[in-house]
Amino acid sequence: MFGLFKKTSELEKLQKQYEKLMADWHKLSTTNRAESDKKYAEAQKISEHIEDLKQ
Repeated sequence: MFGLFKKTSELEKLQKQYEKLMADWHKLSTTNRAESDKKYAEAQKISEHIEDLKQ
């Protein structure tokens, strides 16, 4: 209940976006390799940004 008014940080938003992109990447890896590679590249950019924020 107390988490109801908690705002999500930029780091948490990026982590959720990263998880979504990796899930999409995994789904596309068996059907559309080009789109899969694009999703993976986006996920890697977000991963680098997450690492920068952690430091």
